[in-house]
Amino acid sequence: MSEMSTSLKIAIAGLGVVGGEVARQLIKRQQPLALAAGRRLELVAVSARSAATDRGFSMDRIDWHDSPLELVARDDVDVIIEMIGGSEGVAVDLTRAALKNGKHVITANKAMIAHHGTELASLAEENNCFLLFESAVAGGIPAVKTLREGLAGNEMTRLAGILNGTCNYILTTMEQTGQDFADVLAEAQHLGYAEAEPSFDVDGIDAAHKLTILAAIAFGQKPDFAAALVQGIRDVSAVDFTFANQLGFRIKLVGVAAPGQVPRMQTCLLPLSSQLAKVNGVLNAVEFYGEPVGSVLAIGPGAGGGATSSAVLADIIDVAHDRGGMPFGRPVAQLADTTDQPGVGLADTPFYVRLMVVDEPGVLAGVTGILQKHMISVESMIQQGRAPGDVVALVMTTHEIASTKLWQALDEMTSLPSVKARPVAMPIFAADQEG
Repeated sequence: MSEMSTSLKIAIAGLGVVGGEVARQLIKRQQPLALAAGRRLELVAVSARSAATDRGFSMDRIDWHDSPLELVARDDVDVIIEMIGGSEGVAVDLTRAALKNGKHVITANKAMIAHHGTELASLAEENNCFLLFESAVAGGIPAVKTLREGLAGNEMTRLAGILNGTCNYILTTMEQTGQDFADVLAEAQHLGYAEAEPSFDVDGIDAAHKLTILAAIAFGQKPDFAAALVQGIRDVSAVDFTFANQLGFRIKLVGVAAPGQVPRMQTCLLPLSSQLAKVNGVLNAVEFYGEPVGSVLAIGPGAGGGATSSAVLADIIDVAHDRGGMPFGRPVAQLADTTDQPGVGLADTPFYVRLMVVDEPGVLAGVTGILQKHMISVESMIQQGRAPGDVVALVMTTHEIASTKLWQALDEMTSLPSVKARPVAMPIFAADQEG
């Protein structure tokens, strides 16, 4: 990397919760951060929506720019911190322009890295600068550094993670209170844990962006969000927690990735004894599996100004020490194409299935007939109580089965007159299959 001036000069684009906290830390903790970085960290310029907003720090000696792209033109900026967000638009334009102009980029933008990571990493290589995104994955957990540095000598065999605090809070609260999804979501929005428009969180998209990035680093592949299987938590009902508990499981939104398989973000059942099943509330967790280390579990806050700014500051310190490394742990030319890997697909797993059916004679015969037709073996079946003529839950667990085959059978079941709602199906991971 090229030599930088004695002080590292920083510009921030976006002064929301995280960007504002990064600025406050750089101003308030100048001396201890300079000691950690080995040089002075100087915030010289910022850009955000409104200059009039009180953000809790003085703008003295900090230049304001209405357009974030103006930051790129400054000769005195060494690193740009992108906190705008979004997979397209000005955030991507700014990052491309900064890298092309030889400026290091630090970003918390997981959507941008999941969609454009290969292109941006190539630009960083071509222009001899760093692209760092520790804060894009799991907030205060050093998940990216763990893979790129601490576990760099391992052959990674799989990883699993709870990567969205909003979903984990909702599922934990549903289990503990018996409330339905809609009520807990409203509560999470009121508490500020969920956005007013929560689709990115509850549909698993935010978590799948993070999983895409981790899988790329762990298995030496290009990040390819389009290849990921993504299923959120909207279909989970309060009754599912009752049945899951009876069966010895807990319901979590878990991301799983392994070599030769598409990354998948799914609501699933985990054994109550498993490590990830014990991670509750808004916490995130990532479990890494590799040779020779075995398994490593990291747990911590996954979002918020404090946790995420902590990760940004760590990246700033790495830039100051000229140790940014390669974005995905190896040169872009050596990254595999996800879709070209042999055996791409999903491993067979057992499934939890819930049907809402009319309690009447012949229901089981119709359901089991379709299961037999598709050669699906049932391990257990539960129907609590009897309510002739009413709609009741019929729950079953299957032996290992391909998800495509199961959904073909469930789609056929929806045509049965006794089935009154689209079936809910979630994979079951045994204690040694969480990854």
